[in-house]
Amino acid sequence: MIEIHSALDLIFWVLAIGAFGLCAWALFHAVRTPARSFAMAGKLSKKLWLLILILGSLFSFAAAVQYLNVLSIFTIASVIGSGIYLADVKPAVNEIGRGNSGGGPYGGW
Repeated sequence: MIEIHSALDLIFWVLAIGAFGLCAWALFHAVRTPARSFAMAGKLSKKLWLLILILGSLFSFAAAVQYLNVLSIFTIASVIGSGIYLADVKPAVNEIGRGNSGGGPYGGW
């Protein structure tokens, strides 16, 4: 049961929900991305990123339901891992997956 005793507890709970959303979004993108895109972009393998993001999603969910403290090292590490994925890996693999499907050397109209 989620217990909120003060405004600070509410703020930390909202942050935990946001951390879980961030991790879930990164995990959803990683599942949908082909494994060859990771190798072509020169990033870690898809299996390793899935492991990182699954563990991050589990830890951030545990913080959201207040099983773990929001400021625990596991929750902070899950946010850092998901942030690295979304800021660095996601744009690189999207660029590989998109390719040049337009008409000509400068892209489509």
